[in-house]
Amino acid sequence: MGSDVNLEDALEVLVISAQRKGKGMLFPKGGWESDESIKEAALRESVEEAGVFGTVEGALGTWCFKSKGNDSYYEGHMFPLLVEEQLEFWPEKNIRQRHWVSVPKAKEVCQYSWMKEALDLLVTRLESSPSSDL
Repeated sequence: MGSDVNLEDALEVLVISAQRKGKGMLFPKGGWESDESIKEAALRESVEEAGVFGTVEGALGTWCFKSKGNDSYYEGHMFPLLVEEQLEFWPEKNIRQRHWVSVPKAKEVCQYSWMKEALDLLVTRLESSPSSDL
């Protein structure tokens, strides 16, 4: 195998199952409390929903999306998390599955366009980073 490894294929990202059946896979997400920063909320949601802990990197961007429960619009901030530890037990273990998949597979199983855009931004950032260890 040559050194021309395609980053999209080599990079693995973590997706979790949606709580409702048939809603595909997604990235951990949720609201943040008034006593925490957005980055702290991202880390907390990653632990609660996916059972992973690590370093929250710089924001990939902000997207606006409509709530499924009502007609409200929300602003979502996406952050990559460099996973350093996978927990054996976590708060939502009984209601969610976690899967490590390639970027193309994540784009296939995530139904939200903003999640696919965030993945593209992550790959672009990593490809342009001279210090990428991948």
